[in-house]
Amino acid sequence: MPKSVMPKSAARTSAARRLLAVSGLAVLALAATACGPDSGDGYGGSGASTAAAPAATTPAPAGGDSSAVRLVAAKSATLGPIVTDSAGRTLYRFDKDTAKPSASTCVDACAAKWPPVTSSDAVQVTGVESGLVGSVTRPDGTKQVTLNGWPLYRFAGDTAAGQTNGQGVGGTWFASTPEGKKAPGTPAQAPAQGATTTPSTAASQAGGYTGGY
Repeated sequence: MPKSVMPKSAARTSAARRLLAVSGLAVLALAATACGPDSGDGYGGSGASTAAAPAATTPAPAGGDSSAVRLVAAKSATLGPIVTDSAGRTLYRFDKDTAKPSASTCVDACAAKWPPVTSSDAVQVTGVESGLVGSVTRPDGTKQVTLNGWPLYRFAGDTAAGQTNGQGVGGTWFASTPEGKKAPGTPAQAPAQGATTTPSTAASQAGGYTGGY
């Protein structure tokens, strides 16, 4: 049976149609890629973000020492048994406060010189009877640690562990004993033997605080 032969013009037309069809498919494929999800960064990169994630922000602690407090029974070379915090700073009581009921009267300028020992957590003890430890709400709403009812304070004039420069200041401030009583004796940084103590010298030893607080 004789084979049919397609005219050359018809063959060329058919090939052109196939080429156009293939080109059309390629154009559609490119268009689909362009309209797809944007996984690139526009510069040939992988699309991964190079910006650092924002750092987590931790709220700043409120004013005052509201972390856990530890009361430690210690022995001063000059005052005998006293109470310190975990850093060895001497803790004091104020005669103008009251123990029954507990009340703190040292506020504002006084509290700047005699920072109250505050804690929002349970107070830990070392060598101190836990049953003597309590707290009182200060005028600003913070909880001040008490020992045998007496509110406790640090002294701004003590710059290192073991110092007792607040002892006897104004005749009203005394280091606390582990029982919450007033420690007897003189400050750890007393003048050398034979030195004369003048009012100005005593004020210097007390950090300049002699006006009752």
